[in-house]
Amino acid sequence: MFSDRRTLLPRRALGLIALVSFLMLAFGLYLQHVVGLEPCPMCIVQRYALLLAMLIAGFSALGRKPASLLSGLSLLTLTTLFGAFVAARQSWLQLYPPQIASCGRDFYGMIETFPLQRAIPMIFKGSGDCSKVDWTFLSLSIANWSFLAFTAISLVALVLLRGLWRRRN
Repeated sequence: MFSDRRTLLPRRALGLIALVSFLMLAFGLYLQHVVGLEPCPMCIVQRYALLLAMLIAGFSALGRKPASLLSGLSLLTLTTLFGAFVAARQSWLQLYPPQIASCGRDFYGMIETFPLQRAIPMIFKGSGDCSKVDWTFLSLSIANWSFLAFTAISLVALVLLRGLWRRRN
């Protein structure tokens, strides 16, 4: 059986992943509400994946039992691989934009065109263009950075999962 000492490193790593995920979400909200960048539908999906990763990592970090760590790390890996896939797809769209941008609808156009009960769910789908690069840091777009972050979290989760699995057997 595991001792608390053996689960300390994975729990600390999961806590750090939860904190980093929170900070990334906060930065995304800063870019949206302070800088004025409109998120696209793929950005919204990545936010949900990041929020789910934060919650899974946070709750898994609180668990002391090996089974909770193993299941949490497995779920975290699946969630972040999905987020990496969406970010990679958006990065591809940014490198090779389609002829017609049809990633989201204009916010005011939705309000004017649709009744309120249909427009409100559409608002949460995002309204920006997924192929447009609005912001870069070190020549990488938000989607590129998101892909790198999701991939790094996936790799850390896989390494921790492998270590816990080896100790269990």
